[in-house]
Amino acid sequence: LNPLGVPSRMNVGQVLETQLGGVAKGLGKKIEEFLEKNNPVKQIRSFLKNVYECPVAQKHFDSMDDQIFMEFVQKYKPGIHMSTPVFDGAKESDIHSMSEMAGLSKSGQVWLYDGMTGERFSQKVTVGYAYILKLHHLVDEKIHARSIGPYSLVTQQPLGGKAQFGGQRFGEMEVWALEAYGAAYTLQELLTVKSDDVLGRNKIYESIVKGRHQLEPGIPESFKVLISELKSLCLNVELLQKSEEEEKEEEEEEKEKIQEGIESSPASEEVTGNKAEEKISKAVSEESNEEIDTAEVTA
Repeated sequence: LNPLGVPSRMNVGQVLETQLGGVAKGLGKKIEEFLEKNNPVKQIRSFLKNVYECPVAQKHFDSMDDQIFMEFVQKYKPGIHMSTPVFDGAKESDIHSMSEMAGLSKSGQVWLYDGMTGERFSQKVTVGYAYILKLHHLVDEKIHARSIGPYSLVTQQPLGGKAQFGGQRFGEMEVWALEAYGAAYTLQELLTVKSDDVLGRNKIYESIVKGRHQLEPGIPESFKVLISELKSLCLNVELLQKSEEEEKEEEEEEKEKIQEGIESSPASEEVTGNKAEEKISKAVSEESNEEIDTAEVTA
């Protein structure tokens, strides 16, 4: 038993269990020795009666004939069965007396030797049998997977934990790891459509159903919550959104840039030269027309 695992967890019961388990195992070995040496039944019966001081158990041992008793004793070879209820269990004196019967030290401690050097450790070590070990830390109870499940009402992020059928938390340090790798699209997906971007979640579900591979992330709900919290501090934060006219203008500008790029290519040099001549002739004719108009006005 490692003493470091006792004080902080306040489970002193495991110290009692380790020692009592060791004693139970030791008494079982004693009975096994008696059976191997073919000791008389009377001796084994008196030994068990000394171990079990309970009058009911002693009467039960006396009531059995020799053959049934010897079959019954076979069950005790792995260890004596005992229980120690709260406030009515084994006392320290009981453990000491049973330790003596089993031929063990009263303290429940033994000398251990270093397997590497063969030297004895400086202190005795508590050695015994602790039967209650596993608690709820089993793989079958821990394994968990989620696709779509419940979301938090406020943040719209997936709940946490297996009990709530929750998602896996992608924390700050995981975000830093992806940032360090430059995995921008993976990060965007994790922090929007796989988390609290409600509109994006619906859109990506639709695109999966229709067999399209496209990601349309929107504004995460947590950002809206942040804005609401700022508003509670009397700070009105509004998002600047582009109007439809501005978007159309931007699209037209992009088209013009693309057109300019095509025109500036070597294959279209002759065409652009002709166009330049046409523009110059148009400009000259317009200027002459203006001169005529001004002449008429002055006349």
